Amino acid sequence: MAKIQNPILPGFNPDPSICRAGEDYYIAVSTFEWFPGVGIYHSKDLKNWRLISRPLNRLSQLNMLGNPDSGGVWAPALSYHDEKFWLIYTDVKVTEGRWKDCHNYLVTCETIDGEWSEPVHLNSSGFDPSLFHDEDGKKYLVNMLWDHRVSHHQFYGIVLQEYSVIEQKLIGKPELIFKGTDIKLTEAPHLYKINDYYYLLTAEGGTKYDHQATIARSKNLYGPYEVHPDNPLISSFAHPRNPLQKAGHASIVQTHTDEWFLVHLTGRPLPRDGQPLLDPRGFCPLGRETAIQRLQWENDWPYVVGGNQPSLEIIGPEIEEVKWEADYQEKDDFNDSVLNSHFQSLRIPLGEKIVSLSDRPSHLRLYGKESLTSRFTQAFIARRWQHFNFTAETKVSFQPTTFQQSAGLVNYYNTKNWTSLQITWHEKKGRILELMTCDHFEFAQPLEDQEMIIPSDREYVYLRVDVQMHTYLYSYSFDGINWTQIPIQFQSHKLSDDYIQGGGFFTGAFIGMQCQDTSGKNQHADFDYFIYKPN
Repeated sequence: MAKIQNPILPGFNPDPSICRAGEDYYIAVSTFEWFPGVGIYHSKDLKNWRLISRPLNRLSQLNMLGNPDSGGVWAPALSYHDEKFWLIYTDVKVTEGRWKDCHNYLVTCETIDGEWSEPVHLNSSGFDPSLFHDEDGKKYLVNMLWDHRVSHHQFYGIVLQEYSVIEQKLIGKPELIFKGTDIKLTEAPHLYKINDYYYLLTAEGGTKYDHQATIARSKNLYGPYEVHPDNPLISSFAHPRNPLQKAGHASIVQTHTDEWFLVHLTGRPLPRDGQPLLDPRGFCPLGRETAIQRLQWENDWPYVVGGNQPSLEIIGPEIEEVKWEADYQEKDDFNDSVLNSHFQSLRIPLGEKIVSLSDRPSHLRLYGKESLTSRFTQAFIARRWQHFNFTAETKVSFQPTTFQQSAGLVNYYNTKNWTSLQITWHEKKGRILELMTCDHFEFAQPLEDQEMIIPSDREYVYLRVDVQMHTYLYSYSFDGINWTQIPIQFQSHKLSDDYIQGGGFFTGAFIGMQCQDTSGKNQHADFDYFIYKPN
């Protein structure tokens, strides 16, 4: 049996939902405002995973134009039944205040990497829905119910309602089946029928450091549900030195070798370096990731092997190890007709009039659109940070004619927190390289009056960022050989959930290429390659 190192899905892969189809295993994760929506990973052995599908890839399935930061796709639930895949997801339109305006949908597909169906709207009563396939052939939707009333706790409880496949809608009345424990914030329900019991697995405590997974059981689908005698099933809250923090939001799978495993959300804080921290447990710029634990059964209750806290290493299933080829190359020369699926845009698909791989062969062309603060149309293509130490590099051709046009390399958390090394234009200097930063919506240009003038005979400018655990620095080159590092150090923790407005957001740091033209002239930038190289 192979040993499995956690996390199995590093870097912004939260809210895992696992399912098995024969001898194949799949995990769906949240993508929030990033498009295409939902990431689905495939494994044969629970150790080696590859990104195989982004099922919500059409505007008719997911339109997040104008969605708030950390809105969009929350907690997808993937299942396999009746010889097809079922995917439930939420599109969250409002995240702040008393309301969570959200809409829950169902799409299906006979193959995991095929074209998924048009969505069926299910309800809008709360988030984190999942579909339960009962033994008698009936199907049920469970979701948390949101309560906006001022004098009430907003997490009302878990509701269950039957779904009619023939009518493609929910039928009957929604029934409250679980109010949760005193930990509160009960969400992320998953139902399982195992032997004589229905098991209801939920997340509680919020999605920060006091997160946990709670499990309850009943011999009646509608309850009452009794809570595990040694609840929580998993949590890091009582273990502040565990390198895997925030453990919770989980789902269960039984292997074809009759072994049981739990996948769960986790976060890895930056190691302490003697600097004062706003949060005593640190910051997680890689976002919330996915880890796996082995389960064992006692008295018809599941227990995490080794205790109810996450382990960095576990014993895998009795399955021969199957390794995949890398699902991304360190250097992407943009020679393919489609972008690698690790690249995403914000909120909406960017058509050929904004992003093109054909207008200039072997280049990614971006036509300048709105600013990095826009929640509508940004010409921005990026990928997740997946390592604490890495180098990202690109080579860009850009000919701005006004200071309203810029293009370059961006490290991004959300519309209010990012940094950019970019080519732009200055009335007296011509083409220049500048730094632009946004920190809690406070803006700065650290190189103002010291910008680098780009030689007029150079079409391309090379841009690089070196991320070294706690900090990152930008560099540039005009020939790709001689590099100049800009002596302005940026803090990695400022691109984390835990820093952003006190931790009220849910994604992770991204690195990518952006072209901006607020003059409305659609000036384009051509990116010759993009490198993401772990160090």
